[in-house]
Amino acid sequence: MSHNGQEPEPHHEHRAHLNAKTRTISDIDTKLANPLRGIPYETLMIDVEEFARDKELSHLLPQLRKGVLVAQDLDAYQQHDMFTATDRKLLQSRGRSEVPLSIPIMLFLAAITFGMDETVINGAQLSYPKQFGIDTSISRDSWLLGFINAAPYLCCVMVSCWLTHPLNQWLGWKRSIFVAYFISSVACIWSAVTNTWWHLLISRFFLGFGIGPGLATTLLYLSECYQIKIPDRLSFVSAAQVAMLIGRLCGDIVALAFHFIPDSGGIKGLNWRLTLVSPGVPGGIICLLGLFTPESPRWLIAKGRYKDAFDELCRLRTSDFQAAGDLYYIHILLEAEREVKRGRNRLLETFTIPRNRNAMIASWIIIFGQQFCGVNVITRYSSTIFSQSGFSAAGAVAATLGVGYLNMTFGWSVCLVINKLGRRSFLLFTFPCVMTCLLITSFSFWDTLTQGRLAGVTIGIYVFTIFSSPGEPSVPFTYPAEALPLYIRDIGISFAIAAGWFWKFMSSVTWPFLSLVFKPQGAFGWYAAWCMIFWVLTLLFVRETKNKTPDELHQAFSVPILVHTAHVRRIQYAIEKFILLRNPTPERLCEREDTSDARDYALTEMHQNTVMEP
Repeated sequence: MSHNGQEPEPHHEHRAHLNAKTRTISDIDTKLANPLRGIPYETLMIDVEEFARDKELSHLLPQLRKGVLVAQDLDAYQQHDMFTATDRKLLQSRGRSEVPLSIPIMLFLAAITFGMDETVINGAQLSYPKQFGIDTSISRDSWLLGFINAAPYLCCVMVSCWLTHPLNQWLGWKRSIFVAYFISSVACIWSAVTNTWWHLLISRFFLGFGIGPGLATTLLYLSECYQIKIPDRLSFVSAAQVAMLIGRLCGDIVALAFHFIPDSGGIKGLNWRLTLVSPGVPGGIICLLGLFTPESPRWLIAKGRYKDAFDELCRLRTSDFQAAGDLYYIHILLEAEREVKRGRNRLLETFTIPRNRNAMIASWIIIFGQQFCGVNVITRYSSTIFSQSGFSAAGAVAATLGVGYLNMTFGWSVCLVINKLGRRSFLLFTFPCVMTCLLITSFSFWDTLTQGRLAGVTIGIYVFTIFSSPGEPSVPFTYPAEALPLYIRDIGISFAIAAGWFWKFMSSVTWPFLSLVFKPQGAFGWYAAWCMIFWVLTLLFVRETKNKTPDELHQAFSVPILVHTAHVRRIQYAIEKFILLRNPTPERLCEREDTSDARDYALTEMHQNTVMEP
């Protein structure tokens, strides 16, 4: 019953039926999630013996047998007598990875380097434009400042992000990381010794060849070393995002520390030069650590080097039989991936199959929203914004340190609440708050009293940072990986990363011109308007992925867009429940379909077809 005693009007309820193409996608994802699932014991042992004989690994057959059973089912040791008491004790404790300490340190430093690369330019731009004769009060030079600051992102979207996969396939992930961070360190040193604006622009552009492939390859490398499954990998990526926030804070600290260093030894602009060179330090440490880390076992297996892959896996796993099991598992997974790609245009299916297209649209909206909600503009231009509001140069850099501190502090909460509140709900909550803070900052620039203007701008930006840090900067890192099916995930994430770099470049290159033409009031109002647009787009087109199984995700993204946009009717429900404090009847817009029986049948059919192939 509704609050007035009348029966609520019935609404059309849509049942999320999976069509044939979506069912095929679901079956493929299930197979790729664990290609050993559903294989009978006798067949699995025969396959392992053939594998050992073909790859000249017969001396590892006892370890392979035990390891493959564990790779198929972690509780297999309870059902087979071949496992010793020591093996059982190890598996009961879930001991699996024995990764060298250098590898997680590499990831931490990679995220630190990425964060510092984003923020050191923030403090440096208070000094180098004057030295190079860049007058940001004229249109041409405002664009020039934007291009210098955004040059690494232009390189990433045009060249370096597309080189990541070929570089990894050619050199391997270990050497790719070394090359990427060697280039990054050299580019940092290069930018610190420039004496003209065009020289600085070129050095900043080449920095993109390092930061583009570097962090992406490091994330993949570490997730493989730890054998991280998809749910844990998302928390792992969120932890990497927190490390980036720490890197941003480190960049702000460095900018403030070096700001007060005077010129000496005939070096003009020593403070901003030291600031720009600082991210090269963790990058150089990564290069040194890379000399002592194992190569990617997956890359070695793809190259047919199975013995070398086993040796590297022994460095990464607690026992020999776990290393042998993962060796076979990776081999079968690569074969399954090749089978899925055979005769299939995955790029075309990314956009022609509604389930895939809906996931891509939602991912693109979130990626676009990350760059145009204002958070990255403040990350890269907060010192200039504080300076425009009336702070001294030193005061502006110090106030920017507060932004970095709040960004890091409240960014930690993403690891605690994102899996509880949900990605979509989190965005729907934060966008209105972020928009309000941007408007407060915008209106504060009209205050004629200096103290009032400083207070209003500072409070607006600080509260903006509090609300934005757990939301838009973090959700884009996890959402595409959850929303996209496994068999096109590499393509979809590549498009999402490229889109992220493009919009990052656009927001960075346009801010100085927007701030000049629209004044800070209009520039902040511009991004506040985008926040309102993104709230509507999130409500209409973004599907929730929190705590959903793969089958539930397939069903959620198979719902037609016009049906999903009926969520706009939930606004009335929210107003009645949370504002008018009534008890309305919630409306179910979509009914889930039970696919468990169909999934078991499909797995059996897929395995039988695989066994029957010559």
